[in-house]
Amino acid sequence: MKLFASPKKIITGEGSIKNISAIVKDYKAKRVFIFADPIVVHLGLTNELEAMLQELDTEYSLFTKIEAEPPIAVGDQAVQAVRDYRADLVIGIGGGSCLDIAKAASVLARNSGEISDFLHLTGTKTFSHTGLPKVLIPTTAGTGAEITDIAVFSLEDTKDVISHEFLLSDIAIIDPELTYTLPPRVTAASGVDALTHAIEAYLSINASILTDTLALEAVTRIAANIRTAVWQGENTAARNEMSWGSMLAGLSFYNAGVAGVHALAYPLGGLFKLPHGESNAVLLPYVLDYIWPSCMEKMIRLAAVLGLPVENKNQRDLAISVVQEIQNLIRDTGLPTTLGEYGITENDINRLAENGMKQTRLLARSPKPFSLEATKSIYLSALKGELALGR
Repeated sequence: MKLFASPKKIITGEGSIKNISAIVKDYKAKRVFIFADPIVVHLGLTNELEAMLQELDTEYSLFTKIEAEPPIAVGDQAVQAVRDYRADLVIGIGGGSCLDIAKAASVLARNSGEISDFLHLTGTKTFSHTGLPKVLIPTTAGTGAEITDIAVFSLEDTKDVISHEFLLSDIAIIDPELTYTLPPRVTAASGVDALTHAIEAYLSINASILTDTLALEAVTRIAANIRTAVWQGENTAARNEMSWGSMLAGLSFYNAGVAGVHALAYPLGGLFKLPHGESNAVLLPYVLDYIWPSCMEKMIRLAAVLGLPVENKNQRDLAISVVQEIQNLIRDTGLPTTLGEYGITENDINRLAENGMKQTRLLARSPKPFSLEATKSIYLSALKGELALGR
């Protein structure tokens, strides 16, 4: 049996943020709490949203104390701010961290406790109330946070999550226009993040026909457009395709789950504060290099979707060619392809591996089991930039 879940409503297309007026009216909201990244406000991406609320004569509060890879303390501040404001609707507009905080705050505002009480690895509480209605609006094409019921928080040396169906958005608005001003590095990191979601969902042992269909479509759109979106940011057609690809990847990975790449990426964010998308990007080829023998048929299908040449190649060669192509794609977007480029050394490998192995929720979905030694080997390969490629 397979269960497929998604937000109650998904609104897509250029200019779709204009639906906010109707949404606020539908919820009869009188006090709206907005979470927004500081850069989003600086770029004027909240202007239209605020103008619509002002025209409706709706009170609102704007919270911008958002940090990338947010620590628990920031999450707790956000929760208390929503409680104190007595909001009746929450809107999140920004990147994945902002949307995660909006999700968590909207639910905890109507439940007792703090962020740490509900963390997956160490929390002891469960939610008793659905929380406040929430509208999530991504300004990047990558995290899929507007689609999922997961909120990620940084700990001292790794990350943990709150995951519960109550965190699902009531309405997700995917407006590609909000991504048009993203700089190349953010476009690349968020785009590879979405690509990672799609690939890991496709290879997950929890995949289904539905999630596979979504994942392959996401890979098709992202792989064909990410280079253009990064280096020709004014190309709105490529930007639109990336937004579609990110959303499809989000729907797929929310239901099939991600695995080894994310498990090993969490300690990079926790220990070294690497941005989530870049953590995934730097590890993706090396994890694929490890797991490809366990999922040959799907790797071959990925080769076809990526448009890789098949002439004079057996199935093994095709699977390996996917690993190389993914690394080429990441390199072409200008992102680092080795841990060494982030100042990580061999002395850090043991600690990274030990923390990575704690992510049992994620590792359980991998088509190939992860041991401590295998995890160390993957980190070491990523440090040195050495792909085995079947050797």
